[in-house]
Amino acid sequence: MLKRLVTLGLIAAGGTLLVKQIQKKTAGSGSRVVESIDVNVPVKVAYDQFTQFEEFPDFMKSVREVRQLDDRRLHWKAEVMGKPIEWDAEITEQIPDQRIAWKSTSGTPNNGAVSFQRLSESRTRITLEMSYEPTGAIESIGDALGAVRMQAKSNLKKFKELIEQRGSETGAWRGTITPDGNVSKPH
Repeated sequence: MLKRLVTLGLIAAGGTLLVKQIQKKTAGSGSRVVESIDVNVPVKVAYDQFTQFEEFPDFMKSVREVRQLDDRRLHWKAEVMGKPIEWDAEITEQIPDQRIAWKSTSGTPNNGAVSFQRLSESRTRITLEMSYEPTGAIESIGDALGAVRMQAKSNLKKFKELIEQRGSETGAWRGTITPDGNVSKPH
């Protein structure tokens, strides 16, 4: 009997904490994820592979498809907690071997950047920073439980495994996109 009461008390306490976390997150504050990983490839290889957006489903578990519409626009299809979602994103900044930044233009509001830091000739630190605004109960619950942070960490780990196993990129886009929207294609 005492064991059941303790269990019920713990469940109630956990539920209360979850509700408070959800209320805090849905108050318009949004959420932010920052995750980094070191990969054993040169910065050029890591960056070039990351410009292959249509290959993201190879290492992003919840992503089903990414279509690059043009140099700046992407259409995403994913599944979040069993729910299919789609959105469009725009690349707001892209600097070869340094940074790729984006913002959503439809769907769940999100934005962020992936930066690439050369640690040595054969080692690179990749840092993902992302902000998003959960919409609906399912996304809010997942956010409160840290699902996006865990998924980001897992995706970076899978990218590391993929690129280190290959040892080279499958393609590259070496153009530059500036925050004012200018696109400079490589010669």
